[in-house]
Amino acid sequence: MNDALPEFSAETCARLRDAFRSARYDADGVVELLGPQAHAALGRGEPEPASRVSRDAGPLGVFVRLFLLGESVPADEVRSALGPLPLDDALATGIVRETGVELRAGFDIRPHGDEHGSWWVVSDLDPEQAGVPASPDHVLGVGHASLSLVRATSRRPAGSVLDLGTGNGVQALHASRYADRITATDASARALRLAAATFALNELDVELLQGEWFAPVARRRFDRIVCNPPFVVGPPRVDYVYRDSGLAGDDASALLVRQLPAFLTDGGSGHLLASWLHVRGEDWADRVHRWLPAHTDAWFVQRDVADPALYVGTWLRDAGIDPRSPEGRAKAGAWLDWFGENDVEGIGFGFVTLRRTDAAAPTVVCEDLRHAFDDPLGEEAAAWLDRVDWLRDHAHDLLDVAYRVPDTVALERIDAPGDEGWSTVVRRLHRSDGPGWQHELDELTAALLAGCRGALPMTDLLELLAAAHGEDSEMLRTAARPLVADLVRHGMLEVAE
Repeated sequence: MNDALPEFSAETCARLRDAFRSARYDADGVVELLGPQAHAALGRGEPEPASRVSRDAGPLGVFVRLFLLGESVPADEVRSALGPLPLDDALATGIVRETGVELRAGFDIRPHGDEHGSWWVVSDLDPEQAGVPASPDHVLGVGHASLSLVRATSRRPAGSVLDLGTGNGVQALHASRYADRITATDASARALRLAAATFALNELDVELLQGEWFAPVARRRFDRIVCNPPFVVGPPRVDYVYRDSGLAGDDASALLVRQLPAFLTDGGSGHLLASWLHVRGEDWADRVHRWLPAHTDAWFVQRDVADPALYVGTWLRDAGIDPRSPEGRAKAGAWLDWFGENDVEGIGFGFVTLRRTDAAAPTVVCEDLRHAFDDPLGEEAAAWLDRVDWLRDHAHDLLDVAYRVPDTVALERIDAPGDEGWSTVVRRLHRSDGPGWQHELDELTAALLAGCRGALPMTDLLELLAAAHGEDSEMLRTAARPLVADLVRHGMLEVAE
């Protein structure tokens, strides 16, 4: 895969696009052809049901067998499916390749859609489909990490967007829904070539620049930056450019967090995936907090923490290396030695939202969200920044506001039996949408929130609560301030209209 990569000319992309459209080779067309059972089986890595359905299914079936299943297809069927794109041009570009009397895909070209429509994404073939190990400059398809970043990125309108480390270009595709101008960079020439094919195939105008980290956009600023970086942590080496930075430990994530805010416009936001080390005797939140430059609001969301041994085994398999083989054991040993020498007890992974701000006291929050939730985090991240602004503007009159508990928030009680019957031992506030925030409450706080229906300001409710329970009102107000701020920040209290 390190050989010279042919250009996907505009004419070739236009003709291939026409062939795909004619065949209905798009996200909806593929789902309709396969049906729910075969489509679900394909998602589980079981291709045979999809293969059976796609046989004798015309041009759409040919494209499914070629690009989704990695099968060999007779040349005359491929020629017919390609229609306006001559087979010789497809062979010359590498879109298909000869294997005896039949043809196979030369690249992974597959539909990828959202609620508004469908695109095609060009990437390298999976090593199993290609029949050769992945090269160091292998360009991944749309994986779970890419999709998680898509879901964690704000989709509010933006003038300019930077897709840093674009890979196959999928983040820029989604940015095209809300951005006026898109710039995509990558250190890999191969990634940029395939991203250019993705954009040409989808008729998107994207500025492409080659270089490491922020070097290609020096002295420029963007309204939004998205980045799925090479965030694998461990010894400083590069086996695959899509995952390895060549920097030791979590230095790649630290570099991004430190440098990204300088490339944002005032009020601009950055959304990225990141990893951080859990080091013996150190809180992970303190570690990532030290990465931040001044004048930056930051929200770190930890979605997982991996044991070092599990982490190493996972990434060895990702590289197609059997952990039981001599090579696997040698690599695992060196990796685990590095973790041991650096007192690494775990590897955290999650999302980071950053915003450039002129506030004297930026808001920095590190939260553990390892529980399951379904809602995309992108709109929550944008709303989180809105709520941070509101809290900053109302720091001095926070208790003078009338609040209400949203309809999506409920109070759960857990009772335990005792000598005098059931007694409540846990009161937990749940938010059913977004990331499913939870807050444990005491009896007084539960009573206070019961009164938050938008009729009275919080300070009046606190006076009533103090009188009803014989508490000191000033002490209640002091205790209420951080509580109200947390609940507002999490969308569990909202300002009454």
